[in-house]
Amino acid sequence: MNSLAISILTFVLIVGSIFAGVPLRRALPKHHLDKDSQDVVRLGASLIATIAGLVLGLLIAAAKGSFDVQTAQVKQITADVILLDTLLEQYGPEALPLRQGIRAQIGPFADRLWQEKETESKEPFEASANAEKLYLAILTLAPQNELQKSVQSRAVQVTGDLVQTRLLLFVQTGKLIPTPFLVVLIFWLTIIFASFSLFSELNSTVLTFLSLFALSASCAMFLILELGHPFSGLMAISSEPLRHALVPL
Repeated sequence: MNSLAISILTFVLIVGSIFAGVPLRRALPKHHLDKDSQDVVRLGASLIATIAGLVLGLLIAAAKGSFDVQTAQVKQITADVILLDTLLEQYGPEALPLRQGIRAQIGPFADRLWQEKETESKEPFEASANAEKLYLAILTLAPQNELQKSVQSRAVQVTGDLVQTRLLLFVQTGKLIPTPFLVVLIFWLTIIFASFSLFSELNSTVLTFLSLFALSASCAMFLILELGHPFSGLMAISSEPLRHALVPL
């Protein structure tokens, strides 16, 4: 189930809990709705609301942190690709086929990376054969002077950094909220909103504002879930900077 569907379901359940409080209020005996009962229920609802608010705040912070980390990793990969191409240009004409190979592999590399993250594949990581050939080709360069030797050593290091960042992206999981935790959080929200209509009549003003509050809580859930999947959805990281990192030769 995608982020939008979960958010809509959350909104429907919360609004449903608001309306559920009305028949419950009518069915309960009068002495169950006295001031002491109201104080106890409202105190308990306030406690749950505080816990839910803290949890939502922590989840938003964690999701934003994860989103920023993966965005930074994509930027790092883009920067390493540009730096590697620059180093090979400094190496000399002998590295021209390698620079052409890098340009040929950027598109498939981006496609594979975004596809892995969009589908959250559980398959073991498999290195690209073309990427391995490129790495071996850099290792087998035969430097003719100290400059080429230094540039080759730096290019090998940058390639290693590129592979490491790629692996870090692969092991990053987008599922920040386990399903049982998500179910409990929605349950908390339904209890809170059901308590609002348990002791108060639902007029148009109250219903409008409660619906807006429910929408706000659902939007918070949507934001958390979207930030947890930075390679798909409305807030997806763009692959265009990586695809157009290198100018044509």
